[in-house]
Amino acid sequence: MNKINPKKLLGSKWTAVTPINREKHFIVTEVECDEEDTVIACCIEAVMSKRSMIIDWHDLKDEGQWAHGW
Repeated sequence: MNKINPKKLLGSKWTAVTPINREKHFIVTEVECDEEDTVIACCIEAVMSKRSMIIDWHDLKDEGQWAHGW
């Protein structure tokens, strides 16, 4: 399980274990929080294509899907 500090999530870099749409390297560009500053979701952007998508930030903890860093 990847350890993630929600306060350091913005700007973090991730590698998809299985490429998504032929894209492998991503960076977190936005973090969505609720009224109590609890992270709800985040937006990741593919480095090569600049395509972005919103994911549940807990998915980044799954080592079967994501590896921290490039």
